[in-house]
Amino acid sequence: MKTINVEMPYNGEIIERVEVHGKEVIEKALENAYAYYLNQEKWLKKYEIISILEKTIKIMEERFESLVILATREGGKPYMDSKVEVERAISGIKVAIENMAQHKGEVIPMGHTKSSDGRLALTIQEPIGVVVAISAFNHPLNLTVHQVIPTLAVGAPVIIKPSTRTPLSAINLVKILHEAGLPKAMCQVFVCDREAGEWLVKSPKSAFLTFVGSAKVGWHLNRIASDGTRVALEHGGVAPVIIDKDANIDALIPLITKGGFYHAGQVCVSVQRVYVHEEIIKEVSKKFSVLASQLKVGDPLAKDTEVGPLISHAEVNRIEAWVNEAKENGAKVLCGGKRISESCYEPTLLLNPKKSDKVSTQEVFGPVVCLYAFSDIEEAYKDANALEVSFQAAVFTKNIDTALKSAKRLNATTVMVNDHTAFRVDWMPFGGAKQSGLGMGGIVHAMKEMSNEKMLVIKSEVL
Repeated sequence: MKTINVEMPYNGEIIERVEVHGKEVIEKALENAYAYYLNQEKWLKKYEIISILEKTIKIMEERFESLVILATREGGKPYMDSKVEVERAISGIKVAIENMAQHKGEVIPMGHTKSSDGRLALTIQEPIGVVVAISAFNHPLNLTVHQVIPTLAVGAPVIIKPSTRTPLSAINLVKILHEAGLPKAMCQVFVCDREAGEWLVKSPKSAFLTFVGSAKVGWHLNRIASDGTRVALEHGGVAPVIIDKDANIDALIPLITKGGFYHAGQVCVSVQRVYVHEEIIKEVSKKFSVLASQLKVGDPLAKDTEVGPLISHAEVNRIEAWVNEAKENGAKVLCGGKRISESCYEPTLLLNPKKSDKVSTQEVFGPVVCLYAFSDIEEAYKDANALEVSFQAAVFTKNIDTALKSAKRLNATTVMVNDHTAFRVDWMPFGGAKQSGLGMGGIVHAMKEMSNEKMLVIKSEVL
């Protein structure tokens, strides 16, 4: 039996050993899920699903502290932020329950043409089939909720492949769902090797793939998925922010500090590239660096820690190399710029790195924010849109015309006005375009994607 250690990113402490499953186990799991889907008489009624999800919420609320500690230990996210993650996970389940009443078909008008006379037509929503959920490490509980709960809410079975670095929160959530009464065949979770994971995606019995992770892996899975499999991909971005000269500097600094250094920047919509009007670049740079340098970095279990470790030592090495490249090419380090330990890197601000540097052209996924001066906002739009990614962006301004113009000009799926790029609530649509992903997520949108709309037309002489 092959196993892996799940370790605390901060100090390498082994939390638990988990089994890594091979293709044979995954094949059996898919057979069980597919058999459940084919047996419509066994499908849970909507009220039964609601009851199970409500019990799940109750159990999670009772075990709130243990869920927070688990997410903190395995992912390295600071305790205060893990609390928010668990709160969001519970909120996401509540959103799914509320939306189940709205997840319905519609009546299609008939009779206004001769050929449609004497007919009643309507649509109904049915579960798409077996859903495969492959997740990333950075939000081990909440990502699982966003991929799995919409699936269950529409009545579809799901097989979860969590990140090998942070599988414990997903495994724990599935145990809670089963404890709440969910049939085991309806929700299964496995840490598995690459071969088994790819086989699962390739199988024609897998009707839907929801993937959160790197673009390289996501597009590969999209290519190998079986014909007819619906795919939703959530990759990364570089989260451009434009700060015009009329922006409220004192109000925006705490926002972009949080947006840039939350979870050590290991978020797909973390503030990374900030374009600042040249008239205020000195003031923004000074105030931003003062606040960023005051962030407490260290043990994520300490309740006052604001920035925790990166997920691995290799990631710290990568960040260190990228920042050194930018420094060697002329970027000014406003604060930070060096590693604190094997697992932690200082919150870092770089001023005017070259546009060809890795910190400017690739997703950093670490505690590094780059500032660039501009004189004409058109220049900022051009630079912000220069990369083949499209996710969330932001503009800070007091001018409504500038805000509206920026919303049109920025190549992004979401544009925040006077807020940071990492803002999100669980009922809003969330997803990237171009290299940043495919399809739109969020609890409500995911429920639509994981359903098939079936048309029913009834011909009757009495109509």
